[in-house]
Amino acid sequence: MNPDLHFKIFTLFPGMFEGPFNESLIKKAIDKGILTIDVINFRDYAFSKHQTVDDTPFGGGQGMLLKPEPLIEALEQNTGMGKNDEEEIILLSPQGKRFTQKDALLLSQKKELSIICGHYEGFDERIRDYVTKEYSIGDYVLTGGEIPAMVMVDCISRLVPGVIKEESSFLEDSFYNGLLEYPHYTKPRNFRGKEVPEILLSGHHENIRKWRLKEALRRTLIRRPDLLENRELSKEEIKLLKEIRNEEF
Repeated sequence: MNPDLHFKIFTLFPGMFEGPFNESLIKKAIDKGILTIDVINFRDYAFSKHQTVDDTPFGGGQGMLLKPEPLIEALEQNTGMGKNDEEEIILLSPQGKRFTQKDALLLSQKKELSIICGHYEGFDERIRDYVTKEYSIGDYVLTGGEIPAMVMVDCISRLVPGVIKEESSFLEDSFYNGLLEYPHYTKPRNFRGKEVPEILLSGHHENIRKWRLKEALRRTLIRRPDLLENRELSKEEIKLLKEIRNEEF
């Protein structure tokens, strides 16, 4: 059975991926054949006797850079080099586009995603010639691209049909529809004097829907107002936001 999505992760530290991909929904999706994940150590493609993958930068400077030969050789032997619409070759770098839920949704519709984990002080600029997308997961610096790769695989995988049993589980996620998620409650009804909102116990589905939308808008306005700046608001959302501003401010 052909998987719906095939990940190929190019890294110098393959052992880092053993735990995350052998647990939870990712493991279940692999067992079902929905996903496949190959972790490729591109040190195995180094030409030198000592399998050297890094070297000092021309012009001087601190640290070491990834050499182009081992990585590009690994890509050429394991990918289609991004020559068809069903494949992306992704470089993880602080200079990349900020990875968002929208990016995850678009990538989840591909058949093959190759993800390159950078390391050291950076990489030879010529590596970029073989890349189709470049992403960063945030404005901070990590020791390498392995953890960002795990984040991306997890985020993208859960959008592939069949990975999550109920599609509605992710349709209401924060960021999926451009808003933060509304508050959730479960039993007990009263916890240390704090009650579940009465409307959630009413059984009135339309009133519950409106409450959830309003609370999602409230939470977004207070915590991430930037998300509302480029959102095309419906008449209902405009009305609810006016109510929220009167209540909060």
